Amino acid sequence: MAWSWRYEGTDGKAVQGPAESFGSQADAESWIGQTWRELAASGVTSVALVEDDRVEYRMSLLPTAE
Repeated sequence: MAWSWRYEGTDGKAVQGPAESFGSQADAESWIGQTWRELAASGVTSVALVEDDRVEYRMSLLPTAE
């Protein structure tokens, strides 16, 4: 099973991002925890964690409103 991230822009359409592949969900989540700020700065507003072709979940990279 290969885990990877799918990157989306403000319009919800796919945008380019690092083509990383991970052996476990935990490795993928650790990596996104370390790189999300750089991704957000490059225009990525949300990501989807994908196992092979199945989307496990989506997550916004935008700051929460307080």
